[in-house]
Amino acid sequence: MNTLKKLCYLSAAILLSAPFVSCSSDDNEIIIEQQTPSQVLSSTPWETTGAKDKNGANVALTDASVAGYVGFAYFKADGNFAIYSLTDVLRSRGTWSVDAQGKTRTIAALNPDGTTIFTRDVEILVLNKNEFTYRICPNAADLSVYYDIIHTRTAHAEPKNGQLTLASTPWKTTGAKDKSGADVALDNSSVAGYVGYSYFKANGTFKIFGLNDLLRSEGTWSISPDGKTRTLTTPTFTRVVDILVLNETTFTYRITPDATNPSVFYDIIHTKDSHKEPQ
Repeated sequence: MNTLKKLCYLSAAILLSAPFVSCSSDDNEIIIEQQTPSQVLSSTPWETTGAKDKNGANVALTDASVAGYVGFAYFKADGNFAIYSLTDVLRSRGTWSVDAQGKTRTIAALNPDGTTIFTRDVEILVLNKNEFTYRICPNAADLSVYYDIIHTRTAHAEPKNGQLTLASTPWKTTGAKDKSGADVALDNSSVAGYVGYSYFKANGTFKIFGLNDLLRSEGTWSISPDGKTRTLTTPTFTRVVDILVLNETTFTYRITPDATNPSVFYDIIHTKDSHKEPQ
């Protein structure tokens, strides 16, 4: 009898500790909430971990045929995406979508001013909580040549050093201050060479125009991993500046005209703008 009581108590304890599931009131059918394809894609960061050719053979991720699709991808629930190289350098940003059937993923890569660089549709082969694989056809006129790009769920955190922020909008120079914090007119010769509209693109290139829309400089840009400095490289100069502020509305950096006299400096203030890049 004691044994029977113990078994009853044990059974009751197991039932009480078991997780509850949602059941319909009519037939006690278990209801499991399913994620949509879009929710699955945005549920985790993805890392490119493999590629295969049309014969199913492995392709090195450094191979020119697939290298442009390799990196860490962040498809955000608000419809925006950012893709970084495996060394955490921003490669592309824009908007994304997946059709309701989970068969096609579409991305639109955007310039800082919101104009479209390209739109790409790819066929989804696998999309679940652990794997995202799509097929690319380099030549739309020859669908017999294709590569399957394999991504795996990862915990890799999106870089927070300001690359995406800098590349997500045009910037207009709206102010300058000297070492004492006093305002400096933008036509003052000490700062005039830094004034204009700036477009830092997600592919690592930039263009800066004067406020009269004339091209002033172009080349490549980067931000240090710690987010403290920005570097511009052009055919005629390389310039590294300290970043003082970089957020959704303001980008301010410090220039020191004479490196041998760091006590003299100017802070160049830029504000988020909607000015379209001159063509």
